[in-house]
Parts: sequence; structure tokens; C-alpha cells
Amino acid sequence: MRAEDWVKRGRRTRRRRRLMVTFAFTGLIAGLGLCFLTLGATVYSLSDCFRVFRGETVPGATFAILTLRLPRLLGGLLAGFSFGLGGSVFQKLLRNPLASPDVIGISSASSAGAIFCLLVLRWKGPLVSGVSALGALFIGILLYGLSRGGSSGGGRLILQGLGLGAMLRSFISYLLLRASQYDVPGAFRWLSGSLNGIQWEDLGPLAGALVIGGPFLFFLSRNIEVLELGEQRARSLGVRVDFVSPLLMLMGIILIAFGTALTGPIAFVSFLSGPIARRLTGFGGILPSGLMGGILVLGGDLLGQFAFDVRFPVGVITGIFGAPYLIFLLIQKSPGGGA
Repeated sequence: MRAEDWVKRGRRTRRRRRLMVTFAFTGLIAGLGLCFLTLGATVYSLSDCFRVFRGETVPGATFAILTLRLPRLLGGLLAGFSFGLGGSVFQKLLRNPLASPDVIGISSASSAGAIFCLLVLRWKGPLVSGVSALGALFIGILLYGLSRGGSSGGGRLILQGLGLGAMLRSFISYLLLRASQYDVPGAFRWLSGSLNGIQWEDLGPLAGALVIGGPFLFFLSRNIEVLELGEQRARSLGVRVDFVSPLLMLMGIILIAFGTALTGPIAFVSFLSGPIARRLTGFGGILPSGLMGGILVLGGDLLGQFAFDVRFPVGVITGIFGAPYLIFLLIQKSPGGGA
């Protein structure tokens, strides 16, 4: 067999594997969605769910499914998808699995903006999302500018992001200490990363961000894969790095910011989605990473609600699984204990 035939055969194999894993992710999300709609304080059958979606009025089920469970399901799915997309963009552009928004301070900036609005300005709704996005955008641009001065894949950028994130978390702690005791519990619930209380009107800003940013990222997905090879190689292959790279970073920041504004900073979803998708597909890609983000959020919320005697926010569950992986990556990056 010629070398050209081997290459074509390998491409077909990878493409089939990628499609199979993507369909498996989609099926898993569908199964988790059914669990979301049927499980709760009252368990409803699938037939009751189908009757509700056909427009029939089922006592108890209509209100629980359409008003409480379905917005929570869609909010978790949209947030997880945005975290997965945004995290994958950051990791690919910066060529480092540690360069995740919730590790390098992007999520902390979004959280700081939202907490400032909630506790100091007492704003709610779309205004909180806008300020949250601006905070994340500012820190993202700052980090991007710092990364241009050196090796974007090295430990320098990671340390800069960790330092900025620590400063922002200190600012959040200061706001919590100065806030009214009646406002602090709500802020803590938001900071833990939770799907509780999501209503239909809360989904608009994030849905709009995904409608704008999602197709944009899919359209430029080939450029993302080329940029992962490095800026010099990308330029040699015809990619307009100075134009494409900032736009991709901007879209990633917006998705992370609006997702965080809806659910709070759900720990490690953007950090885990891309590496898990890459390991399972053998390639990664934007769509599998987004689907994996949705799986992590929905699965984590179901575990937090029903797997323990006490109900935990989804951010607690994802943090339990994400922290060991972060430690593993840090050890792997520095096997000799160096920087």
C-alpha cells in the first residue's frame, strides 16, 4: 500500500472515530436531559413529559417541567457548551492545557464584575451579564498582550494568570466582607456555580452570545487547529494570525463571561472539556469540546442533586473531579519540581 493510501485510510479512521464519539456525546446529553425532566421531588414518567410537550395540561407536571426543570436543563446545557467552547479555544490558541479560563483568571474577572454588580450596585439581569463580560474581556486582553511578549505556551503566562486570578479573588472576598449580611448568601450561592433559580428570561444573553460566537468559532475551526501548531507555522500556511487570533480569543472570552454570568463560575468545566474530548476523539475539535462541557455540567448537577444525602451545587461536584486533574497536569508539566 502506498503512503498516500495509508494517509487517506488514517484520515477516514479518525473521521469515523470523531463522528462516533460526537454522536455518543449527543446521545448522552439526550439521556441526561430526560433525567433532568423526570427526576426531582416528584418523579414523572416519560409519557407525562411527552404529554406536556404536546401541549396537554398534566397536573403538577406541566408547572414542574416547563417552569422549573426545562429552564434549568437548557441553562446548564448552554453554559456547559459555552464553557467547553471557550476553554478549548484558549487551550488551543495558547497551546497549553493549563491555559484554561478558570485557571488563568478569566472566570475570576467575570465573577468579580458580577459580584460588584450584585452587592454594590444591586443590579440584576442583563446588566450583570454585560459588566461580567467587560471584566472578563479586560483581563483576557491583558493576558493576551502579555503572552505576545514571550512564549505563550510556557509557564510565564500561567503564572501571570494565576497571579491576576488571586488578586481578583481577593477583591471578591473584600466585597463579600463589606456587603450586607442579607446579600452574602445569594452571592455565595452564585460563586459556587449553581443552576438553581434559572428562569426563561435568564437564558437570553447567553443564548445570544452562542448564536453569535458559536457559528463564528465553527467557521474558523480549521484556523484554530492550524494556530495550535504555532504562529510562525500558521503564517506560513496562510492564516492571518494578527487578525484571526484576537477575534477567536474575543469570542472565547465572551462565551466564558456570559456563561459565568448565568450560572456562576462552575469549576473546571472549561479546563476539563477540551482534554477529555481530545482523548476520546483522538483529535479534539470545537464541537466535541462543547458537548463535553454540557455533559460535565448536566452530569455534575444530577450527581449533586441526587447522589448524596445533602444537595450540592454543580460547581462543587466539578471541582472535586477537576482539582486532581489540575494537580496531575502540574506534576506532568514539572516532573523535576521546577517552574
